Amino acid sequence: MSSLPAPATTERAATADPGPLHRVEDLAAEARLRLDPVHRDFFAGGAGDERTLRANETAFDGYRILPRVLRGGGERDLRTELFGETLPMPVLVSPTAFHRLAHPEGEVATARAVGAAGTVMVVSMAATTPIEAVAEAAGRSARLWFQLYPQPDLGFTASVIRRAEAAGCRALVVTVDSPVFGRRDRDLRNGFLDLPPGCCCENMRDPESGRVRNIVMDATLDWARIEWLRETTRLPIVLKGILHPADARLAVAHGVDAVLVSNHGGRQLDGVPASIDALPAVVAAVGGRVPVLLDGGIRRGTDILTALALGAVAVGIGRPVVWALAARGEPGVRQLLDLLRAELARAMTLAGAVRPADLARDMILDRMPV
Repeated sequence: MSSLPAPATTERAATADPGPLHRVEDLAAEARLRLDPVHRDFFAGGAGDERTLRANETAFDGYRILPRVLRGGGERDLRTELFGETLPMPVLVSPTAFHRLAHPEGEVATARAVGAAGTVMVVSMAATTPIEAVAEAAGRSARLWFQLYPQPDLGFTASVIRRAEAAGCRALVVTVDSPVFGRRDRDLRNGFLDLPPGCCCENMRDPESGRVRNIVMDATLDWARIEWLRETTRLPIVLKGILHPADARLAVAHGVDAVLVSNHGGRQLDGVPASIDALPAVVAAVGGRVPVLLDGGIRRGTDILTALALGAVAVGIGRPVVWALAARGEPGVRQLLDLLRAELARAMTLAGAVRPADLARDMILDRMPV
């Protein structure tokens, strides 16, 4: 759409000395000043009245950490096992679209920062950089997962999966909460209905024609498609968008390798629970048969600790990565991950946990009214 502004290209955003970082909210404040208002609303906004968007963060205010004392242990060990790999910390980068609207280098800058931190970047199907270029930027030791919206065209869906496999992606994160687009009033008011010239969803490029397809939200998506995916790839499959415990049980029955408790950052169905509030029931339904992950509202190390104690194996961060990228480029994303790592280590020390496995349900008081 020609009326939309072009991606951010300011030299200052790409090269300025980022300075120290004290909290995630500082990045959000800096990003608001740098981003085009239309793009800022796209990244910040949610569906409907944005009740779920707000609840994802405020819900953490209702939980209280009940620390243990005199447990010793020395230095904290944040390492976490997922799909046979050891991650340096239980924090992943969740899939978010259109990074080139936040910074000229887009997903390439994000990938370099995440690769340096040693953790997982889940590359969005709606990335503005092709998965091959993201993989090259992240380096040979990169831990990349690929987020997929299953398309009605099974042949094209299979070709996208093959690209992700060939690029070295180590898991497939299948978004299942989007049979249609959520109604996002900010984008409608701004007329943000397409990407500006020079940007496109590169992972939607047709392998034969070279044409970039539109991402189709498929209302016919069902469990049979998950079975098809299971037959199509040997990659571990993570179902993203699980909130109901019955769906968690079905996911296990259909052979998925993990579930990700998520409400799409409040961008799909407004009025659903905050991710953290849905987590305990999903953990109970799964019963330890597959790992449970969570994203939505993570802003502090204490938020990570709360989610781990309630049963998540790891958490994902979405919007904070975009804020960091827009505010400070690649160094900002690295600073963000370093900050969360340090905050989690300090919180675990104060709570009496040496490693994530030491965090238990009895260390979190039940949800309090806020």
